[in-house]
Amino acid sequence: MRVLIGVLLTATLLAGCGADERGGGRTPGEAGSGGAVAQPSFPTAPATPNGPLDPGVAKAVDRLVTSQTQGALDRDALTIVANSRDPRLGWLLSDLLRLVQGSEEERQLVGAFAKLTGADPRRGSSLDGSAWQAVTNDLIAWDLPAPPGYRERKARLFLAIEPKWRPFFADAHSDIDWRLLSWGGVLIDDRRSGDPKPCPRGCIPALDDPALTDAVGGDWYPDDRTVFGVVIGRDAVAFPKNIMEVHEMVNITIGAHRLGIPYCTLCGSAQAYLLDSVPDGVARPVLRTSGLLSRSNKVMYDLRSRSVFDTFTGRALSGPLHRAHVTLDQVTVVGSTWGAWKRDHPGTRIVARDGGIGRSYPLDPLRGRDDNGPIFPIGDVDPRLPVQAKVVGVLAPDGSAIAFPKDAARAQLADGKPVVLDGVEVVADGDGLRVRVQAGKELPAHEAFWFAWSQFHPGTRLWRSTQAG
Repeated sequence: MRVLIGVLLTATLLAGCGADERGGGRTPGEAGSGGAVAQPSFPTAPATPNGPLDPGVAKAVDRLVTSQTQGALDRDALTIVANSRDPRLGWLLSDLLRLVQGSEEERQLVGAFAKLTGADPRRGSSLDGSAWQAVTNDLIAWDLPAPPGYRERKARLFLAIEPKWRPFFADAHSDIDWRLLSWGGVLIDDRRSGDPKPCPRGCIPALDDPALTDAVGGDWYPDDRTVFGVVIGRDAVAFPKNIMEVHEMVNITIGAHRLGIPYCTLCGSAQAYLLDSVPDGVARPVLRTSGLLSRSNKVMYDLRSRSVFDTFTGRALSGPLHRAHVTLDQVTVVGSTWGAWKRDHPGTRIVARDGGIGRSYPLDPLRGRDDNGPIFPIGDVDPRLPVQAKVVGVLAPDGSAIAFPKDAARAQLADGKPVVLDGVEVVADGDGLRVRVQAGKELPAHEAFWFAWSQFHPGTRLWRSTQAG
């Protein structure tokens, strides 16, 4: 387990989807939009066979997995896999690359991937990130099928890192796309509900029922810093971005409703789920961060049932809640500066400076980590906008997806012009945006980076400023 332990320590400190609290780095400030990050290009997908693996190749694959869990790759087995002419096995090489970054084994795996698929991830600028990121981006863009037995073999690799992921992998009938599942560099948060202590083994700790203060009590937070605002009935609550970057998950009661609020730092997306929107007879979920990712989106799960959720859509993908066909309802989350939010919501409350748990939070925990583009694989991206352009996304009454580029929509509203697409309009709230049916009912909406919104909602209709009347 030498390699796994080394990667665990490095990734938890440097590359995980959570935030550390070390000093130094750049001057505290809002992370850049990253909107100018170039779209990646991908080689032609290789031809892929159907059917079972060749028996000799299958044995080599098992040897390769076993050798990795024991701390050193079986090079003879890797050669057999590379010569198999079955590019489906590229997914397994991707998983192995995640665990051996920066090592001699990485070089061997990259060479095996190039021989297996005919595509060299070392080409051009493809390795601006990591070899693992380049390989996985290719695989996602190609959309190759997984090889037979992939879930079981992947489970052996991942459970060597975190045995508590076992319930996720054990559900053979889940809707989890195992190809896209990757490790975020941290372990599972399985602390009991309300536990204020940090994770003893290294996780992203959810914040349950944080203390709230009035707007005056929130003077500690600079007016030009971002909050994520939620309004339920007459109750408005602001969640400071710096606190959300540390916890990435809040369970809280606002008004008459229990909410789970995940924040995926990698996707630029805070969402609010109504935890009491489950069917009768289903226990209200307690949301936690698993330490896993799916195409750079955090994977959340229910602490009680160990059911995995699609964090972006609220649909249960595994476990008892999947079998109960649970999809959590959403309410709007508005991204705004604190000054503008409390101006428009003078009765708002805000999470207390210490979260109610006696903790201190730096103003900029991530220190510009994502400013130069995604640090985890995202594959191909809808080219209509830059990958990290901020959009406000919504599902229209007919179920179709619409996205409004945030800066362009705000500018048009500031000019006194409406922002409308197909009967769905955007209105200002603070210096963020809400969405409603034109002059009517509000629709649940939230911000996200374009790559995230468009990959979970392909075919999204995109508003352009020239469309407004």
